[in-house]
Amino acid sequence: MVITRGSNNYGPYQFPEKLIPLMITNALEDKPLPVYGDGRNRRDWLYVEDNCRGLALAVEKGVPGKVYNLGAGEERENLEVVRAILRLLGKPEGLIRFVADRPGHDRRYALNTAKAGRELGWRPEVPFEEGLARTVEWYLANRPWWERVKSGEYRRYAEEWYTRLGLDKVGQG
Repeated sequence: MVITRGSNNYGPYQFPEKLIPLMITNALEDKPLPVYGDGRNRRDWLYVEDNCRGLALAVEKGVPGKVYNLGAGEERENLEVVRAILRLLGKPEGLIRFVADRPGHDRRYALNTAKAGRELGWRPEVPFEEGLARTVEWYLANRPWWERVKSGEYRRYAEEWYTRLGLDKVGQG
């Protein structure tokens, strides 16, 4: 077994409850953008394609029993990320709403990725600004997908499907 630990991923098809897709989709709908606390929580952002390449390299070259950290070295405060999204969409910062922080919410997440580089030859290739622009473009081009997800339609469909199979709840027998 080889284990990878990735920093915060972002990109196409990410469920809209996560920071970046939630901010993009809410901004596109001119809805408030809820930012926890003072927005100064720091995260390292890794574009999903970089993470996938890291996973593939871990499978191909990883040593069984080892753990490889995959991070981009692209730390940003949440508020900085939200403001970048608003700039890309041409939306006002007045959409930002500060909300109570989650109890026990970590101020910073970061990983040392030296081993993944040294042993796997992995390094991230997509700079944050480029990855964020790609992500915003994807959500702009795929509005029907995220609207269905945010509406809960996917959940109703799944429950109906599992009921037809004789299961009480999604994923349970």
